Amino acid sequence: MLEAISRFREKHGEILVLFTILAVTVLAIAVATGGGFLSIKFLRSMAFQLPMLGLLALAQMGPMLTGGIDLSVISTANLSGIVAALILTSMTGVPAIIVAVLGALLTALGAGVLNGFIIAIIGVSPIIATLGMMIFLRGVALVVTRGSIISGFPESFLYLGEGTLAGIPLPLIIFIGMVAVFATIIAKTPYGLSAYMIGSNETATKFSGVNTTWVKFRTYLTSAFIAGITSFIMITRYNTAQAGTGFSFLLLTVLICVLGGISPEGGVGKVTGLILAIVILQVISSGFNLMGLSSHLASAIWGVILIFALFLNKLIFLEERGNA
Repeated sequence: MLEAISRFREKHGEILVLFTILAVTVLAIAVATGGGFLSIKFLRSMAFQLPMLGLLALAQMGPMLTGGIDLSVISTANLSGIVAALILTSMTGVPAIIVAVLGALLTALGAGVLNGFIIAIIGVSPIIATLGMMIFLRGVALVVTRGSIISGFPESFLYLGEGTLAGIPLPLIIFIGMVAVFATIIAKTPYGLSAYMIGSNETATKFSGVNTTWVKFRTYLTSAFIAGITSFIMITRYNTAQAGTGFSFLLLTVLICVLGGISPEGGVGKVTGLILAIVILQVISSGFNLMGLSSHLASAIWGVILIFALFLNKLIFLEERGNA
């Protein structure tokens, strides 16, 4: 029995740490707000807010699993949203929505192709390549919009960010669907295994017969596609599209990934941990907002939680190594 518990802790120790942090956080904020935090109305509000940041973190997870990073996810989402917005404000009817969706996704995939080509084929460092792509895409967005805001989308399109299905916020349904597909690909397909292997040891993976170039190229293409999907939620939630939307989310996507157990060096991490990290950050942000506390204080708490989680995981690792 003790051996089974030890094996479970070894395999799921990081998830247990995150569950503990989440439980303590929810309990503390629920007590501080007199139970108002757990009301249906407030939980519904959180369900509308969480998917956008969650999808962006999901887009960041793939590159980090391979030992890379994608600093261009926000810029990709913004430019994709701007393309969709321009189409929606220049056309009418159902065809406008179809063309807008296709235009946004093609824009995102174009950015993914460029990132994949520069990183996987040319061999440029991911942090340098995606930093350059971030600046390039933001520049294009500023040129296209001339620094202005695009708004006035049809109600049928705004339903993506504001509507519900069977009482469940549609953005949350989209997020859950994307998480399910991504988790299946990462855990159940040869591509997913190859991505983990590249993050652990790219040279050994290459010598084992894996086409590492194609795997890395596909990783950045997938990241861009998820960013393109996110763009629909971004512009419908804000009912605007502009070049500077959501840039504060960039570091949060990395924070969520690291807090969720995705190693910055690659090769380690699960979607379950990512989801728990997203929920923890959203609970803190929404709880502090309900209590009227500064959002800057929430950011400081996020950093403290990240350090605390890393500290606990280090203790677990040292204890397990000592018992081995």
